[in-house]
Amino acid sequence: MKAAVYDTYGPPNVLKLTEVEKPKPKDNEILVKIHAATVTSGDVRLRSSDFPPLFWLPARLIFGLFRPKKKILGHELAGVVEGKGKNVTKFNIGDSVFGTTTMLKTGSYAEYICVPQDWKHGVIDLKPANLNFQEAAALPIGGMTALYLLEKAKMTSGQKVLIYGASGSVGSYAAQFAKQQGAAVMAVCSKPNFDMVRSLGADDLTDYKTEDYSLLKDKFDIVFDAVGKTTKSKAKKVMNKEGVFISVKMLTKEKSEHLKKIAALAEEKKLRPFIDKCFPLEEIVNAHEYVDTGHKRGNVVIAIAR
Repeated sequence: MKAAVYDTYGPPNVLKLTEVEKPKPKDNEILVKIHAATVTSGDVRLRSSDFPPLFWLPARLIFGLFRPKKKILGHELAGVVEGKGKNVTKFNIGDSVFGTTTMLKTGSYAEYICVPQDWKHGVIDLKPANLNFQEAAALPIGGMTALYLLEKAKMTSGQKVLIYGASGSVGSYAAQFAKQQGAAVMAVCSKPNFDMVRSLGADDLTDYKTEDYSLLKDKFDIVFDAVGKTTKSKAKKVMNKEGVFISVKMLTKEKSEHLKKIAALAEEKKLRPFIDKCFPLEEIVNAHEYVDTGHKRGNVVIAIAR
């Protein structure tokens, strides 16, 4: 099967399209024919080994000190179950599924992957019926991260929420969740993305390139750093006395109930993935180069099965 493999850390061109052995499912695994994957910030960070100085060595010890241990990147996927182990009870051959590859030995930049029906770090479930594979692949990580952090902040109806980086993957989902729950949403992003973010539910918008959000006169109950590029000390300048700061830099956990919830919301047309660009697997380097520019909106998808 074809897979995008990397043997060394570095720029996008370290990713090479290669023929590798097709995996065989273990007793507790399903074999998924992958139709779509994505380029997440996690993929880019692992490929380049771009970790904060304090975490650089621990990250390298986990993911590979001199060379990457996980040769195939890709943190989320959507596809069809083509085979399964004898102990699998949750899925049947022919099921359309979506989910993550978190802490598995291989990722989703490949034509096939074996995924346990249950494991400690990641999740997989039936794909929302009304989404195509590319849309479904873009849903798990951004959607679950936004949901987890907003639940952590205990967001309620009537609150005012500022989302810094609202046009990114996590931010685009956070804006939708906040609006659904009756919050007033202030979106911070660049002006060319105003229409996109407004379509997802933002009430007010601020262009971070021309205005410092910390100087806004409004006060907010929640400030959500959806791109990891602001600080709690800066956010405090626009937070209420009991305000809460949350950030994608915080530890999160993937939960089956969260994946089921975002799938249900998608089927009810209350949550939608925003796809900026879609690249075929053969153009994986171009996809990573585009994400490296820092200007992607929503999600960048990799089309695999066609």
